[in-house]
Amino acid sequence: MSEALVLVEGTSDVIAVETLAALRGRDLAAEGVEVRAIGGAQAIARVLASLPAGTRVAGLCDENEEPVFRRAAERFADLPFEFFVCRADLEDELMRALGVEAVEALFAEHGDLRSFRTFQRQPAWAGRPVRDQLRRFLGSADRRKQRYGRVFLDALEPRRVPQPLVQLLDAV
Repeated sequence: MSEALVLVEGTSDVIAVETLAALRGRDLAAEGVEVRAIGGAQAIARVLASLPAGTRVAGLCDENEEPVFRRAAERFADLPFEFFVCRADLEDELMRALGVEAVEALFAEHGDLRSFRTFQRQPAWAGRPVRDQLRRFLGSADRRKQRYGRVFLDALEPRRVPQPLVQLLDAV
């Protein structure tokens, strides 16, 4: 069993946590910290129920999933479970930290700006706020969220890393 367990909703979150840890000079596996995608916030209670009492657990969730995590934390009070909430979601936190221009520059650098511009012209998305377009675009193709989590973190100045992610790593 790991010394500590980090529970996140999906694979893109695992990649972001592991990327930030590496950027901060940490080897989570060597430290006995397992980062696990639970397949969505609704699985948190099931996962917590499977852990031995006393297991140190930290979690990261999207804003709209906070009540689910809060109820699970209350239900499993025998586990030291601390969780951190991303405003909207982790990708939104990262994009807000970078800014629209930097995100678009990264899309250009990685060959996705033209596709993003095409996406912006789609009738369902034309005229919507650019941040909403960026979030939807990230989720519109297989593995784009996973790829850009790494890219965004690599591009961020350390002082601009979103607080929920920093707090999560500091907790383990």
